[in-house]
Amino acid sequence: MEEIVNKVASSALEVFDLEDYYQPGARTQVDISQWLYEGFLLKEKDFREALKNEDWSKYQDHYVYLRCSTDAILPAWAMILVTVHLAPFAKKIVKGTKDDLETALYQEVLSTIDYAPYKDKPVIIKGCSKKPVPETAYIMALQKLQPFARSIMYGEACSAVPLFKSKK
Repeated sequence: MEEIVNKVASSALEVFDLEDYYQPGARTQVDISQWLYEGFLLKEKDFREALKNEDWSKYQDHYVYLRCSTDAILPAWAMILVTVHLAPFAKKIVKGTKDDLETALYQEVLSTIDYAPYKDKPVIIKGCSKKPVPETAYIMALQKLQPFARSIMYGEACSAVPLFKSKK
C-alpha cells in the first residue's frame, strides 16, 4: 500500500489563523438605558448618582461594549461619563456592538505583528473559526499581509479561494 503524503503540510504555504490572536476574556455589554428615567430620559443628577452607586468592580478585567438599547437621544458626554467609571476595571471599552469590540481587539493585536516572515510566501488566511472573528478582522489581516506575501488565499487548504497574487 502506498504511503499517504500530506502535501499541504509539506508545502511552502503559510497559514495565518486569526483565532491565534483572539484575546481571551469576558465580553460584557453595558446598556446605559438602565440608568435613564423610563429607559429614555437622561436626568443628569439622577444619572450621575446612579453611576456613582454602581458596583463597577464586577467588570474587572472584562472587555466591555457600551450601548443604549432604547431610542433615547443622549448627550455625547453620557457614554464618556460611564467610561470614566468603567476604566479602572475594564481591559477595553468601546461604544457599539460586540462585533465592534472584537474588531477593536483585532485591530490592536494585528498592528503589533511582525509580517516579515510572510515575505514572498504563499499565505492562506484560515477561515472557519470556532472563535468569534469578525469579518473586518479578515479585511485588516489581508491589508497587513498584502505588502509581504507572494499570494494570499482565504479558507482551508483543500478549498482555498485566491484573493491576491503579487505582480513581481
